[in-house]
Amino acid sequence: MNLNLRPKEECMFDAVSLGEVMLRLDPGEGRIRTARSFRAWEGGGEYNVVRGLRRCFGMKTAVLTAFADNEVGKLMEDFILQGGVDTSLIKWMKTDGIGRTCRNGLNFTERGYGIRGAKGCSDRANTAISKATPEDFDFDYIFGTLGVRWLHTGGIYAALSEQACETVIAAIKTAKKYGTIVSYDLNYRPSMWSAIGGQAKAQEVNKEIAKYVDVMIGNEEDFTACLGFEVEGLDANISAIDPANFRKMIERAVSVYPNFQAAATTLRTVRTATVNDWSAICWADGEIYKAHQYDALEILDRVGGGDSFASGLIYGLMTTQDAEKAVNYGAAHGALAMTTPGDTTMASLDEVEGIMKGAGARVAR
Repeated sequence: MNLNLRPKEECMFDAVSLGEVMLRLDPGEGRIRTARSFRAWEGGGEYNVVRGLRRCFGMKTAVLTAFADNEVGKLMEDFILQGGVDTSLIKWMKTDGIGRTCRNGLNFTERGYGIRGAKGCSDRANTAISKATPEDFDFDYIFGTLGVRWLHTGGIYAALSEQACETVIAAIKTAKKYGTIVSYDLNYRPSMWSAIGGQAKAQEVNKEIAKYVDVMIGNEEDFTACLGFEVEGLDANISAIDPANFRKMIERAVSVYPNFQAAATTLRTVRTATVNDWSAICWADGEIYKAHQYDALEILDRVGGGDSFASGLIYGLMTTQDAEKAVNYGAAHGALAMTTPGDTTMASLDEVEGIMKGAGARVAR
């Protein structure tokens, strides 16, 4: 495949994400409802992807987001800096001290174990990035003057507010004007869209966004809810996607959106919260490629596994232009990311490529 990436030498950034970054508060092995202490991390569906591209894959990345200008915002910035992601594009917004005008989002997340599933409790209304408008970012400067090879964003950010819908559309239109490749994770969450128009609004916004997307990420539930594609005979269990059904769905989507150059989704069968079967598939150039199947994968923390898949997929597409290799980078990276705590990756490129080559879990000395 040929993604026609902008030359590296004319761009300041390999990849930029647009979306919300929240403070994740993690009770470790305990429950949110009984915790007396939490470990703090940063995380967000779109940000996690460029964090992985920077920390695991060594690419130069930046985050497009907004924070309330207070001590929690500065803490978030410090976490992002520790991950090596450029913070110069962050919009700092004045707040009134108690969060009426804007605030920073919180995400309480417990990992789950065995028969007890993972649980999240987010507190993200009126956040700075949900109130940001297209005028808060100079997209022509970012994508034109500075130069960006790849933009990643998604449906979680788009669902935050009416302003977020407008901002994501403005960003991807400008990115395409300057030749930036755009990936988008549909990631449909009904509860998030409910306050701004529900599924009808989700389809209105995502159908507009889809016109500018090069690499679309999502399962059949996402494609049906966000873009209105229904394929007869699909299993209602979204973990049971098979390549034939995925091909049907993508071929229908490409007939409407011929700009799609690739589409991908993870494949997950949940045995327990801590044991999943895991793989992924990718469509490109009319072919379906399935990644290696990781059966009975033992999981420490599943949150962010899909985002780590996306960063591996993007790295593979950017460096090899080979969809089969790319989907295997994504599946291996996602698998490794779920063996460590927190939303973001702690894997290295050598580890990812080792897993792809069949490396086992023996002690490395």
